[in-house]
Amino acid sequence: MSLQSSLLAWDGKSADDIGQIFQSHKSSKDFTDNLLQLITGSQLANTQDLQNVQKGATWLLKAWLEAGGMLSLKQTNSVYRQLAQLAHWESRLHVLQSLPFLKISKSNKSRLESFLRECLVDSNKFVRAWTYNGWHLLAQQHPEYQEEVEKFLEMAMRDEAPSVKARIRNLLN
Repeated sequence: MSLQSSLLAWDGKSADDIGQIFQSHKSSKDFTDNLLQLITGSQLANTQDLQNVQKGATWLLKAWLEAGGMLSLKQTNSVYRQLAQLAHWESRLHVLQSLPFLKISKSNKSRLESFLRECLVDSNKFVRAWTYNGWHLLAQQHPEYQEEVEKFLEMAMRDEAPSVKARIRNLLN
């Protein structure tokens, strides 16, 4: 079964099933290229299919990176170009959680900045928590953001949900 077919058949919830999809496809030589193509969803007409496939593909990308996989510069650029197209909060979360594995080039920092500004006001607290992590990474790689990020973190420690504050405390320690 193709990666796209596997993701279309996935119920969008089962961690065991998405883990099985990962195990079945991770060794394919074009695994990451297929994932990046599926994240765009350009071949899917149905919005529900797009969200489900995108959610699964971003989860698989995160799992692959966490397992030691590395993206080429071209593939990394593709991830950053697709940020604005992420349709589901879980897709956004998976990409935010993948940022520690991605270099933020000068050409991609404005794309990431726009994405982070949008995610900073997301209704989902997990997305917001990982957005602060993204800001922290951006400031580490591009110091011109440091002052602004420090202000974001200070405001968050006053105003955010306890779970978001806990994520920020982890950043600061």
